[in-house]
Amino acid sequence: METLMSAVAPRSPAPTKKLSEVDFRSGATLEQLSAQVSELVILEQGEFGDQTALEVHTAKDFIFNMLGLVQKVDQRLPVANEYLLLSGGAREGVLDLNPEELGDYAKGADFDLDFTLLVPALKLHDRNQPVTLDMRHSPPCHSWLSLRLCDSSILSRWNICCQEENGLPPEEEEEEEEEMARGSVPSLGSPQSLDGCYFSPSLVTEWFWGVVSEAVEELRRSPQRGIPTPERLERNGPLTTIILQAGSSRVLYDLLPVVSFRGWPAVAQGWLTANHFWDGKITEEEAISGFYLLPCCSPLVGRPDREWRLAFSRSEVQLKKCIPFPMAQAFQAAKAVLSRILARPRAGISLYHLRTLLFWACDRLPAVYLSCPDTDTPGRLLLGLLDDLAHCILGKNCPNYFLPQCNMLEHLTDSQALLVARKLAHVRSDPSEHLRAALDQAQQAGQLKKELATSTNGHSSPGHHPANGIISPSEDKLAQRLQQLVTENPGKSISVFLNPDDVTRPHFRIDDKFY
Repeated sequence: METLMSAVAPRSPAPTKKLSEVDFRSGATLEQLSAQVSELVILEQGEFGDQTALEVHTAKDFIFNMLGLVQKVDQRLPVANEYLLLSGGAREGVLDLNPEELGDYAKGADFDLDFTLLVPALKLHDRNQPVTLDMRHSPPCHSWLSLRLCDSSILSRWNICCQEENGLPPEEEEEEEEEMARGSVPSLGSPQSLDGCYFSPSLVTEWFWGVVSEAVEELRRSPQRGIPTPERLERNGPLTTIILQAGSSRVLYDLLPVVSFRGWPAVAQGWLTANHFWDGKITEEEAISGFYLLPCCSPLVGRPDREWRLAFSRSEVQLKKCIPFPMAQAFQAAKAVLSRILARPRAGISLYHLRTLLFWACDRLPAVYLSCPDTDTPGRLLLGLLDDLAHCILGKNCPNYFLPQCNMLEHLTDSQALLVARKLAHVRSDPSEHLRAALDQAQQAGQLKKELATSTNGHSSPGHHPANGIISPSEDKLAQRLQQLVTENPGKSISVFLNPDDVTRPHFRIDDKFY
């Protein structure tokens, strides 16, 4: 009887597959969006084989050889300089620069790979070297730089890039004249005491463009087999942009002269006392190893001839290591989608604002949420980044991650904010369609590179390939090593130390690893 009852008793229902969450705004499933995000990230990374690795290496060598030539001829760059090489061009949001000045370049049509190189014109790493950052005349995150307290060799070397006039407002000039008439000696805090010693960003970028142009022309006059060919050399605001043809790859470099500092600025000390997502993952020494001044003024009332912008790119390289993988995927997909809608017209919004929101989100949200292994996670985080950006634009408020007192969107007009908000609303209403468009664009860029590679191989020139098309054993070993580094460190940035007296032996760092 018991056997009979068990035979007719209702069986427990078979386990059902968990339904994917649906986005209320667009109706798309998060699982579908996550699949598109993963596909786009893989496609954006592209195929990076041995040949491409070797071509990227030869392009990097060309840039460092060219900068070594600049140092030897002009003798103003530091003899043993330390560059910071960032993955992605300036238009990818690796730096906080005014987007209107960066030029228009399209991946696939103009280049295949892009990098940004910070080139210290001044390297103020000596703790015994007094430095005067004059922030009285600038909005937050900006400063004038006085070289008055630097030694005489620095002053004489950079005299061509220092300003002589004080450029003070009339009422301050009258006060200074009265003070001088009374015979008083101006204090260090007085602007008059710094006259003629302000390091001018506009003069520095003008100088840098000139010396790089001369060095590139010199290298063009002496082409060598296997050395990349400079196809384009252009100035875009503070940037010097060069596109090299290295074998079948077109490599874009955005070169930016900067001032490099060790340590941490006093104005950003408050950032160190707050809790952050990277706490316990990297040391404080790694997070605050240095900062830069970029030749970029405030978009509101800044003075391009005096005003530098504080940048914490070295710290950002370290923080990127701590971002959970699903969040990094969502950020890369959001960049690909937004780069298309922010390109034209450029309304004061750049992808660096999205990067800033990424850091704030990692501080705000639990790590278990950001690193959740569910298949829905990348899609959910992508929508969150889009919503965050829309909220900031409508409120015209995006605090700088390192200097929260600096609102990076304060300069937006109502019409600019409304225009970008409308574009974002269009993306948010159908994110799947915009991801498909970004996928199509990435596929077209890959196809254009393959067609160029086929054309180049069919019409080889001595300057583009090794002799007889054969890679020597040493070059093959180098390519294998580079391929391993790229595979193990996807999307990471490289800091390079180069002695111009021996450019054949560069030492480079991928995040905290030295090679």
